[in-house]
Amino acid sequence: MSITLLVLLLSGCGEPRPEHRAVYLLMDTSGTYTRELQKAQGIMNYLLATLDSGDSIAVARIDSGSFSEKDIIAKATLDERPSTANQQKRVFKQQLDRYVNGLSRGSRHTDITGGLMQATEFLNETAAGERYVLIFSDLEEDLAKGHIRDFPIELGGIRVVALNVTKLRSDNIDPRDYLHRLQNWEKRVVDGGGYWQVINDLERLDRLIAER
Repeated sequence: MSITLLVLLLSGCGEPRPEHRAVYLLMDTSGTYTRELQKAQGIMNYLLATLDSGDSIAVARIDSGSFSEKDIIAKATLDERPSTANQQKRVFKQQLDRYVNGLSRGSRHTDITGGLMQATEFLNETAAGERYVLIFSDLEEDLAKGHIRDFPIELGGIRVVALNVTKLRSDNIDPRDYLHRLQNWEKRVVDGGGYWQVINDLERLDRLIAER
């Protein structure tokens, strides 16, 4: 069911087409998770191929203080002219590839809440009929000293999809830590008026994408 939902999300099939879609990908850049980012590139490349004129897309890093415009790596609202939209997609891909290939070290902290808030601002400004946040992270929030994030997040109508939620070493000792992490984020998203989904089987997802 999870895989089916993301395939529908990426392809836009199965439901009446909204006027526009907007997708915001948050990439965890902390610690060893940076080794996972090539998978995020693959998903973003597929998104670029499926989004149409008038749709909006953005990709941002999750770092020590993510509620900032400076953390957005690339963004675009695709032009109504197909040739211009294709050029925007090429530039977007170049910006993302340049960032991932040039990343030499991860961030010291992981401000997922700030990233979600920044994503929500971007998505709401697009006024798109469908709005998605894809979070590529282990979902372990590690805040810098003094940062306050223990408050509700307004996510009205936004679909939040957690991808590739890798397990930490501590999760092997007590798997309940992993489950609690997922449950806590689900509660925050749902309490904020959003929709929550977790998809971890990226190898299977890659094959489904390739077959379309």
